[in-house]
Amino acid sequence: MVGSTAQLVAVLATVNPVPWARSQMAFTLAFHIILVPLGVSWAFMTLIANYRAIKHGDADALLLAHRWSRYMAVTFAVGAVTGTVLSFEFGLLWPKFMGRWGEAFGVPFGFEGLFFFLEAIFVAVYIFGWRRMSPWAHFWTGVPIVLAGILGAVSVVAANSWMNAPSGFTLDSSGKVVAVDPVEVIFNKAMPLEAAHMLVAAYLVGGFLVASVYAAAMLRGRRDRYHRLGFVIAFTVAAVATPVQMGVGDTLARWVYSEQPVKFAAIELVPETASDVPETLLGHLDADGSVTGGIPVPGLASWLSDPGTGRSTVIQGLDTVQAADRPTVSEVNIVHLGWDVMVGLGTLLFLLSLWYAASWLFRRRMPTNRVFLTLAAASGVLSVVTMEAGWVVTEVGRQPWIVYGQMKVVDAATANTGVWITFVAVTVVYLALGVTAIMVLRGMSRRFRRTGTIHGTDGPYAPAPEVRRLEDDEAVR
Repeated sequence: MVGSTAQLVAVLATVNPVPWARSQMAFTLAFHIILVPLGVSWAFMTLIANYRAIKHGDADALLLAHRWSRYMAVTFAVGAVTGTVLSFEFGLLWPKFMGRWGEAFGVPFGFEGLFFFLEAIFVAVYIFGWRRMSPWAHFWTGVPIVLAGILGAVSVVAANSWMNAPSGFTLDSSGKVVAVDPVEVIFNKAMPLEAAHMLVAAYLVGGFLVASVYAAAMLRGRRDRYHRLGFVIAFTVAAVATPVQMGVGDTLARWVYSEQPVKFAAIELVPETASDVPETLLGHLDADGSVTGGIPVPGLASWLSDPGTGRSTVIQGLDTVQAADRPTVSEVNIVHLGWDVMVGLGTLLFLLSLWYAASWLFRRRMPTNRVFLTLAAASGVLSVVTMEAGWVVTEVGRQPWIVYGQMKVVDAATANTGVWITFVAVTVVYLALGVTAIMVLRGMSRRFRRTGTIHGTDGPYAPAPEVRRLEDDEAVR
């Protein structure tokens, strides 16, 4: 027994901490990023409902705005917890990275902290401002929530884009950062397109997530005006964002082609430099460097990379850099699959948005048949999968670099062999947090359906006290 324990301790002492650190960061980021679109876009959708309620005396819109603000508070609180954990993980999992690059990397996060506190303050003001402020004054307290959410998201993405295109620092002969230009750090070459891509994704995913709940309710027979309005506001936001996102994504892909050719080679499964490269749908890279399976579309990858030169466009292959400076074969396959999932599901959501737009254009109403509502009910999950796939392409495609061209992941991670314990603990805590959040939101939804009107307590988990219809309110008149 003693010998077995000693052997177990010896094995645990030799555990490679790098895969565990990567896995923990990947899991917590994947969890947190689901909440980001709601944190950025839900306040905007709430204000749309709030504006309609005040401007047109719309009782259903008032009810939507009031309830959405309560849901928003829950998701904001959960996002605050998961975001705080991520902040600690940078120091715990990547101490060498922070020790060398923290002076530059921390600049955007300093601004994100300011915007987060601003957002938290106005979330509280907006929620507890119901019944305590005049309608328009209350409405305007929601605007800083939207702005702070946007600027906070851009700040975080600026930090990530800096990792893809590091700039704004000066190194001494030993490789230590001795000077930092905060403006150049934030506005690095990757930042404008990455920030736009994530910001539009936030409105796209947030809109589809909220709309999917109302689509599911309509499939169950709840087709009253309240549910239709909830669907229309959220789905319209997503439908407008979807074609914009496709344009931004296409431009970003061309930037990657120019600035990060090895990542682009992984995306397109290009083992050797060539022109007239096919766009391979699915498929995978073998250990010998050959591409197996999939559906090749002749010349399309070259044409999409630079339409000006078309199929003659040359795409740099993976073999142009040594193996230690490029993603492994398994990582290449993960990146390529992530790209296919992102583009495929993104196209499906775009076609669904076109269906919705065409119905309004030609029939002046939203589609209500079961096929459309079923797809709309699934759009929330599909949009989240699309977003997660996009981040897999961004992060795994940068491997083996944590700071592109400057520092590798293996050189940045903690040397603590007990990091697997924190991975297990964080996984359990996050799963419990996720289940609890879903149960709270479902419980709120059931209570709201039972009450049917605006009444109850002031807390974020129940409706507020009875109010008069807006058209009878003196402030509105």
